[in-house]
Amino acid sequence: MPERIVVVGSAQGLHARPARIFVQEAARQPVPVLISAGGKAPVPAASILAVLALGAGHGAEVTLSAEGEHAERALDELAELVARDLDAEEPGGAGAG
Repeated sequence: MPERIVVVGSAQGLHARPARIFVQEAARQPVPVLISAGGKAPVPAASILAVLALGAGHGAEVTLSAEGEHAERALDELAELVARDLDAEEPGGAGAG
């Protein structure tokens, strides 16, 4: 199963707005994506409650994983998103277009 280990770039971690942006993008992917952090079991990346429950703060390492024909592309896109400081971006800047 392909994986990406990424450091959370958002100043507030994967909470509130950054989590919402990440979850929306994960839900748009053509394959199911899992995310884990802090030794916790992987959870669906498209679930806001599950992502928030991970408690992944700024600088935390998260692991993204997926299986399927487009898994590599999906993981690359989501890894890039997690690494950015989504708190510092203008609303509509991430995933717009």
